[in-house]
Amino acid sequence: MYGYICSVSVRLSRRWGNEGAIVLALILIGLGTGLRWFVGTTPLMMFTSFLSGVGIALAGPLLSSFIKQYFPDRVASMVGIYSTAMVMGASISVGLSVPLQHTLGGSWRGSLAVWALLAAIALPIWLRLAWSAHADRQSGKISSVLNAPLPVNNKRAWVLTLFFGLMAAIFYSLTAWLAPAIQSQGYSQETAGKIQTLFTLISLPSTLFIPMLVHRYQRRVFWLVGCALLELMGVLMLNLTVSPWLAAIPLGIGAGGLFPIALMLPIDETSSAQEASSWSAMTQSGGYILGALGPLVIGWLHDATGSFVQAFYGLAVIIVLQIIVQMAIGNKKKFSSEL
Repeated sequence: MYGYICSVSVRLSRRWGNEGAIVLALILIGLGTGLRWFVGTTPLMMFTSFLSGVGIALAGPLLSSFIKQYFPDRVASMVGIYSTAMVMGASISVGLSVPLQHTLGGSWRGSLAVWALLAAIALPIWLRLAWSAHADRQSGKISSVLNAPLPVNNKRAWVLTLFFGLMAAIFYSLTAWLAPAIQSQGYSQETAGKIQTLFTLISLPSTLFIPMLVHRYQRRVFWLVGCALLELMGVLMLNLTVSPWLAAIPLGIGAGGLFPIALMLPIDETSSAQEASSWSAMTQSGGYILGALGPLVIGWLHDATGSFVQAFYGLAVIIVLQIIVQMAIGNKKKFSSEL
C-alpha cells in the first residue's frame, strides 16, 4: 500500500504542484492523528493510522522534488536537515508520549492525538507556498509541472531502489531487534533501552553532516561503503560479545549516514524536480516494501536458530549485499536523460 501511494504522489504533483500536493499530505496526517483523540475501537484506530500513513507516503517523494526545485545547489544540506528532523521528531515523540499521557490525565488517545498540532502549525505555511506557486505558474514566472513517469525501464533507478530497500531493511532490523539482542546477552531491559537510545542519538550528527561531506568531497562510494562497513563492524562486535555500548557507536554512525544518502541519490541522479519526484517515488515505494521484510527475516532466523547471534550473522550478510550494490552505484552521477 505504501509503495502504491508513493507513486500516486507523482500524479498529484503533476496536477497541483509539489506545494499543493504536500498541503493534501499535511491535511491527511493532521486529520488521521487528531482523530485518535475521539476513537476508541481497534478498527477506527487502524483507520486513523491509515490516513496518517497515506499522508506520510505522499509527502516523502514530494519533499525530495521540492528540494530539487527550490534548493538545487544545496541539496546535501537540505536533505541533511530534512532527514535529521525526521529522526529527531520520531525520537522526541516516543520520549514524550508517556509524559504527555500522564499530563492529559492518563489518556493515551490524547497523547497520540496531540501531535496533530504540528500539522496544524505547518499547514498555513504550506498553503501560502502553494498559493504563491500556483500564482507564479498562472503568470508564467515558473513553468507548469511536466510529465515524468516512474522510471521503471531505467536500470539505474532499480539499482537505487535496491540500495534503498537494503538500507531500510538493515535500519528497521536494528530498530526492532537491537534491544532484544542486547537483552539476550544478559543485560536488563532498562539497559537495553538506554543502549537503543544511544544508537539513535549517535545517528543524529551523522544524519545531518554526512550528506554535506558527500557533497563536499564527492566520492560517494567512500561514504556509502564506509557507513556500511561501520554497520558491519557494529553487528560483528555484538556477536563477538564486545560491550554493546561500544557497538552502538559504529551502528549509529553507519545507519544514520546511509539514510540521508539514500534520500539524496534520486535527487542527485536527476535533472529536474519532476524527475526527482518520480525517481524518489520509485526508490521509496519499492525500497520501503523491501525494507519491511528485514525485521521479519531477522525474526525468522532467530526463531529458526534460537539465537540472535545467527540472526545477526544473517544481518551481516544483508550488509555485504548492500556494499555490492553501493559499488554498482559508483561515484559518477548519471542524469536520467543520459541513460
